[in-house]
Amino acid sequence: MTQYHAEQIEQKWQEHWEKDRLFAARADPEREKYYVLEMFPYPSGRIHMGHVRVYTIGDVIARFKRMRGYNVLHPMGWDAFGLPAENAAIKHNTHPAEWTYANIDEMRSQLKSLGYSLDWDRELATCDPSYYQWEQLFFLKFWDQRLVYRKKAPVNWCSDCQTVLANEQVEDGECWRCGSTVEQKELAQWFLRITAYADELLDDLQTLGQGWPERVRAMQENWIGRSVGAEIDFPVLDLDQRIKVFTTRPDTLFGATFMSLAPEHPMVEGLVKDRPQAEEVNDFVRRMQATDQSLRTAEDMEKEGVFTGAYCVNPVTQESIPIYVANFVLMAYGTGAVMAVPAHDQRDFEFASKYGLKIREVIKHSGHEGQSELESAYAGPGSLINSGTFDGLDNETAKDRIIEHLAEQGLAQKAINYRLRDWNISRQRYWGAPIPVIYCDACGVVPVREEDLPVVLPTSVKTRADGRSPLPETEDFVHTTCPKCGGPGKRETDTMDTFVESSWYFARYTSARLDSAPFDPRELSYWMPVDQYIGGIEHAILHLLYARFFTKALRDLGYLEHSEPFSHLLTQGMVLKDGAKMSKSKGNIVDPNEMLARFGADTTRLFTLFASPPEKDLDWNDQGVEGAHRFLHRLWRHYQQLETILTPIGPCARLKSQDLTKAERDLRRKEHETLLKVSRDLEHEFQFNTCIAAVMELMNALNAAQGELSQTDKGKLVLSSVWSTSLLCLYPMVPHICEELWAKTGYDRCLAQCSWPDHDPEALHKDELLIVVQVNGKLRGKLSVPSGSGQEEIKALALENEKVHKYIQGKEVKKVIVVPEKLVNIVVG
Repeated sequence: MTQYHAEQIEQKWQEHWEKDRLFAARADPEREKYYVLEMFPYPSGRIHMGHVRVYTIGDVIARFKRMRGYNVLHPMGWDAFGLPAENAAIKHNTHPAEWTYANIDEMRSQLKSLGYSLDWDRELATCDPSYYQWEQLFFLKFWDQRLVYRKKAPVNWCSDCQTVLANEQVEDGECWRCGSTVEQKELAQWFLRITAYADELLDDLQTLGQGWPERVRAMQENWIGRSVGAEIDFPVLDLDQRIKVFTTRPDTLFGATFMSLAPEHPMVEGLVKDRPQAEEVNDFVRRMQATDQSLRTAEDMEKEGVFTGAYCVNPVTQESIPIYVANFVLMAYGTGAVMAVPAHDQRDFEFASKYGLKIREVIKHSGHEGQSELESAYAGPGSLINSGTFDGLDNETAKDRIIEHLAEQGLAQKAINYRLRDWNISRQRYWGAPIPVIYCDACGVVPVREEDLPVVLPTSVKTRADGRSPLPETEDFVHTTCPKCGGPGKRETDTMDTFVESSWYFARYTSARLDSAPFDPRELSYWMPVDQYIGGIEHAILHLLYARFFTKALRDLGYLEHSEPFSHLLTQGMVLKDGAKMSKSKGNIVDPNEMLARFGADTTRLFTLFASPPEKDLDWNDQGVEGAHRFLHRLWRHYQQLETILTPIGPCARLKSQDLTKAERDLRRKEHETLLKVSRDLEHEFQFNTCIAAVMELMNALNAAQGELSQTDKGKLVLSSVWSTSLLCLYPMVPHICEELWAKTGYDRCLAQCSWPDHDPEALHKDELLIVVQVNGKLRGKLSVPSGSGQEEIKALALENEKVHKYIQGKEVKKVIVVPEKLVNIVVG
C-alpha cells in the first residue's frame, strides 16, 4: 500500500495549477463575477498563523465560488511601505527596499506552499513607483477638489518612531505601532478632508446591512460621532469677543455656571494677557500640552484646571460666569469650549465641587423636588426648573425653544458636530510615498505637474541610525525647479501615511498591469466592488474607514461607479496559543514553516478551519493538529480499501431510488443531505467546521456500508458516488489530497475545473419517518411510520403505541395535534 506523502502531493498539484494558470482571472461580461479579497500583508519576512488562517478562509471561499460557476478574482499584493521595514533596515544595516523585496520573495514562496488559489498575475507592491504614482495623481486631483490642504496644528508625535500619528493611531496614549508614549507637538502638516464625507460615511453604514458585522458598523458610527445640537455664543466681559460652544443640551443652559476651555484654545492667551493669573495659566497650559489627550479625558483622571481671571456672560441668565482652562476639554472635539453645567454633567460636577463653583439644578425628574446639596449630577430627562419662562417644559421641547429664543438675538444656531477629524497623512519618515508638492519662495506651495509623476523616492540614500528621515538632507531630491515660475524650488520631504496605500489597492488589482492610468474603466466596472472582504477586527476604524472615504472620493472624481468598496465583510478571530495572543515574549509562537514541514499544507489548513468558526478566536492545539493529520491518513487508506470497486461515476450521481436496496438508498440519502448542508454552510455562513464535520459523518457512513454495498454492481455505483461527493465537499478546504485521490479514482479533469453539483431532492426521500409522540407536551414515545402516511393513520398509531398508552389510559383525549414528519402531541384531561 502506498503511503500518504503530503509534500510530494502538494508540490505536484501546486505546479499543475500554476502551469495551467487555473486561477488567472479575466473579465467576462457573460459571466457573474465574484471578487474575494483578504487584507494584504505587510512583508515582514515570514508569515504567521494569523496569515495562514485568513488566507485559508479566503481560499476556501474562492475555490467554492469557482465551482459554483462564478468568475472569481482572488489577488495578492504587499503593503510594503512603512516604519517596520525602515526600522528593521536600520537595525540590520541594509536598505528598506532591499529588506522589503527580499521579504516579499520569502513570503510569496510560503504562501504558494499553502496552495492558495491566488491570481499572481496581478501581484503588486505599494512601494513600487508604478503603484504610488497613481496615489500621487489622486493627491493632485484631491488638491483641485480642495480635499487636501496644509495647516499648522497640534499633532500626535511619537519620539521613538520620529513621526506624526493620526488620532486613530493613538491607543490609550501610546503609539499604535511601538507602544511609546505620544506627545503633543505643533507642526505644519498635510490633511485629507475626510470630514467632507462624514455624513455619507455615517449614513451609508445602513446600506451595508447584513453584509458587515454589526460590531464593526457600530465602531465606525461611534468614531464618526455625529451629534445634533446647537452652537451658542457667550460674550466675553470687557472684550469684544465671543466664546462659541457646541452643546447637545441647550435645555440645561440656565444651569451653566462657568466656562471650560481647552488648554490649546486660541483665546486663552488673549484672555490672560496682563492678568495676575497669566503665569499660572501658562504653566498649566504647557503641562497639559505635554500630557496625552486620551489620558486627560479618561474617566478616572482627576479633573483639574485654573481660573483665567476672565468672565463671560450666560446669554439666558445674563450672569457673569468665570472662565477656566480645564484638563478634560480638548480642541479636537466641538469648539474646544464647554459650557459647564455641574448639576447635569458629572465631569462638570466633580470640577465644580473641587473648586467651589456654583451648582444650579435646572432639570427636575419624576419624584425629585430638588435637593439642597447634590451628591452627583443628573443627566437624564425631565422638566425644566430655575429656567425663567421655560419652567415646566419637558427638556426635549425646551431644547428647540431655547435655541429659537437665542437665534432671534444672533447668539445661537442649530448645528451638527462630529468626533471625526480630518486625516493627517504627513509622516516624517523616509520609507513612504513622496508627497508631490514643491515649495517656491516666489509662488508658495505648488503641486507637481501630472506629467512629472511619479515623484520617485530615491533609493540611493542611507537611512539614519536615529530614525530621522534622510530626505531633507538629500540634495538631489530636495532641490528642483518650480513648475509654475521655473525658479528654484524645494520638494516636500514628508511622505504619506501608509494607510493611504491600503485605501485603494483593492481597486488597482482590477488592472494591476496597466501603466497608462490607475484603472481600466471596463475592468473596474466589472470587478468592483469587492464581494467578500476578509480581515481582522483591529482594522475596523483605521483601514476600513479610510478605504470607504477613498472610494467615495474616487467616485466623485469619476473613477468609480459605486460608493462602498466592500459589499460583505468577515472579521476573523485571532489565533491564540494557551489562551494568549501569539508573541515572541510569551514564547507561544507556532511557526507555519514547521507545520508545513511536519504535516503539510492540507493538515495545517484543515486544523485552522475545523478548530473554530472563522469569526471566533482559534486556540492552537497540538492534539487537534495531530487529529487533522490522522483524518487525512484515514482518507488515504479509505481510498486504498475502495480502489478496486471505484468508478468515476461523478459526485451525486443520478441513480434511480426504486432500483436500489434500502441500504443503498440510506447511504445515498446521507450523501445528498451532506451535499446540501455543505453547500448551504459554504454559501451563506462560512461555517467550515460544520462542513468538515458533515463530511466526516458521511465517510463514517460509507465505511459502515461498504462491506454490504461492495457485493453488488448498484452498490458499487452508490459507493463510487458517495466517495466522489466526499472528495468534492472537502476539496475547497484540503485541495491537494482531494485532487490526488480524485485523479486516482479515474477522473481526467481536475477538481479545480469541476462544477459544484446540486443535490437531488428525490434522494432525500425517506422510506420511514421517526415521529416523536408527546402527551400534554411531554415526550412519551417514538413511532416509525411509512413515508407519506396520512394524519389519521399517524394519529391511530400514536394512540395505539404501547409506551404511550399507559399515559392516556382512563383519561379523556381532548385533542391530537400532528406536526407533519415531526411529532404528535396528545392532549388529555
